[in-house]
Amino acid sequence: MEQKSWKRTRINYMGLLGTVSLISYTVAVLFSPLDYPGYDWMSQAVSDLSASDSPSLQSWQRLSALYGVCGLVSVMMVYVYVRGKLTKTIRRGIYTFAWMSWISSVGYTIFPLSTKGYTGTFNDIMHVYVVTALVVVLSIVSLLLIMTGGYRNRKYLSLAVWASIALAFMFAGAVGAGAVPRAYFGIVERCSVFSAVAFNAVLGVYLYLGFWHETDRKA
Repeated sequence: MEQKSWKRTRINYMGLLGTVSLISYTVAVLFSPLDYPGYDWMSQAVSDLSASDSPSLQSWQRLSALYGVCGLVSVMMVYVYVRGKLTKTIRRGIYTFAWMSWISSVGYTIFPLSTKGYTGTFNDIMHVYVVTALVVVLSIVSLLLIMTGGYRNRKYLSLAVWASIALAFMFAGAVGAGAVPRAYFGIVERCSVFSAVAFNAVLGVYLYLGFWHETDRKA
């Protein structure tokens, strides 16, 4: 069967914002500690950099300015684009990932850590036990759905592989946080936080490529 011609549209180009989001986040993680005297990236969490009383808060806000908005725009464009495409299971995974991204962006903005680490304030409780819990659960569910749909339909195998890598890093961070010495907590914690941001960028690249022009209607 002759393959239909495909032309990249503006919505496809919007997927590149996922990569912009990843770059902005990476720059913030790497350079905002310069304004945080004594910050130890190997032992401290990324969220310490944006805590309410963190000396690096303003640097974090400037450097990560494109992280949240670009990430949300990219994933929502993916959300819109895949309607009626791919498979039902993969679509549900992408929809779940999009909702996770909203909860992460809004939740962590409203409830930043009050100070370094966890001190038991209302903000800390909401940050750790509500927002983080929802983000972790929805991230795992979304990636499992994408993996299931991708491995079931070999046309989307590469997407399933990327989801598997993201989930592996997420679990490595979650398990490692409780297994490694405190001095190395920051290293394993970064496995978790970067896995979701990076996978958002991956989805954006797939959007830019038109998901290889795949259109399995209501599969």
